[in-house]
Amino acid sequence: MAYPRQPLYAPHGAVATSHPLAAAAGLAVLRRGGNAVDAALATAVTLTVVQPPSNDIGGDLFALVWDGERLHGLNASGRSPAALTLAAVRAATGGRGAAPVAALGGAQSAGPALPARGWLPVTVPGAPAGWRDLHDRFGRLPFADLFTDAVGYAEHGHPVSAGVAAAWARGVAAHAELAGPEYAEFDRVFAPGGRAPRPGERWRNPDAARTLRRIAETGSEDFYRGATAEALARHAARTGGLLTGDDLAGHTSSWVDPVPVRYRGHQVWELPPNGQGLAALVALGVLDGLELADVPLADRLHRQIEAVKLGFADAHAYVADPDLVPVPTAALLSPGYLAARRALITDRAGEPVAGDPERGGTVYLCTADAGGMMVSLIQSTYLAFGSHVVLPGHGFALQNRGLGFRLDPAHPNVVGPGRRPYHTIIPGFLTRDGEPVGPFGVMGGHMQPQGHVQLVSATLDAGLDPQAALDAPRWYWHAGRSLLVEPELVGTAEGRAAVDGLRARGHEVTVAAEPAVFGYGQAIWRTADGGYVAGSESRVDGGMGGF
Repeated sequence: MAYPRQPLYAPHGAVATSHPLAAAAGLAVLRRGGNAVDAALATAVTLTVVQPPSNDIGGDLFALVWDGERLHGLNASGRSPAALTLAAVRAATGGRGAAPVAALGGAQSAGPALPARGWLPVTVPGAPAGWRDLHDRFGRLPFADLFTDAVGYAEHGHPVSAGVAAAWARGVAAHAELAGPEYAEFDRVFAPGGRAPRPGERWRNPDAARTLRRIAETGSEDFYRGATAEALARHAARTGGLLTGDDLAGHTSSWVDPVPVRYRGHQVWELPPNGQGLAALVALGVLDGLELADVPLADRLHRQIEAVKLGFADAHAYVADPDLVPVPTAALLSPGYLAARRALITDRAGEPVAGDPERGGTVYLCTADAGGMMVSLIQSTYLAFGSHVVLPGHGFALQNRGLGFRLDPAHPNVVGPGRRPYHTIIPGFLTRDGEPVGPFGVMGGHMQPQGHVQLVSATLDAGLDPQAALDAPRWYWHAGRSLLVEPELVGTAEGRAAVDGLRARGHEVTVAAEPAVFGYGQAIWRTADGGYVAGSESRVDGGMGGF
């Protein structure tokens, strides 16, 4: 039999993320006297090297930081190039857009979309600036010291882990269908010898080591106004990209106020739009008025699924760049609106639409230190290897976050210049009565809000520790009445009865063996005596450490 992973208990500090080498990098920083932000940055930078299918230097990040007294939010997502207009997209795609991308999920993917690969969906990478901005505000150790492990693994190589190798192979297979000068560098960097690295095979990326050194030495300035920025602009101009030096130089992160919703006497916090955390908050706000702890499993799952559908319907209708479009966040989370949405849940599987409120490929990590500081951070290039556009001589791929835009001129998230698109990556945080419980996250595109709902419910309704809550069988809703469940759910009599009950309610249930669709997560909770208990994903290569 397979024995479950046990939670990690640590008296002083902890790190949990999707790769053991990255977790070790963060833990080493904690032991050298760094704080939770320093550890988070060392972990995040290392993840770009050891898990490149999911995140890279050319991606975005979002973070929540508990500074010991209050919660801060950082939106380090990038904006679209100034030349990315609706007319330009229609001209580049023959006026029709591209086929919808399944990874976007639900109503968000309806209608034409940007192509998944190439220059058109590339937005300005926000991760390097996000690293700098987090450090400038909260860091303790020198910025350059946080890059040591990442640079070492890139320059000298590291053995590729099994889970990463599987994702890598899928990305390389997708790349085989692409042709054009913008893709020419991909194989040299990520498919040397014409294939992805195998599990345990050592892979080096000396070009990325040099790029990371320049970022470390210049406080990320090189990426936006230095030699790397100039190389990016030249490569785009040569190979059909819209990204310019002005687009890069104009990038800024945004410090934002996190947004809470009440759930079982706690507060669940997400970042405000342009991320999809609003979907999780609406769902949890709806569920807070429904009983889950002492009901049959089929009823519990049905109510969670229907609440998630309501949350996504609202998020897909209203989430956009709040700097350019008013987003009714407060109205969507008001008790009256949540009660009205709650009333729509019946004993049948539904296909809800957005309400009308009154107007007013990813990696995740969390860290905690002895002083009580905690970080919830997520970064991504989106689909595997993002756009598959790799900057020659620099060793990194650019994200394809422009896929989050819509082509409907009447939609608030319509594609346009200088805009932040609908974003799937969302860090979470849990508090109770103004005191921190801890950071959590579940990565995986459309899975993320529903993963947040399932993790929070497993913690607060079922009383599970973070590892058990992460290990609990998951479900995944994409669109309509279709529902995927993990094989473990039907491994017990209760689970089989629950699936039968869901089918009787109109859910079209499929048992899916592929674990990637159900997302990967981590969580760290503060214990009553001031220590920590952590959990990390057991479906893939999750790692954690503490001291």
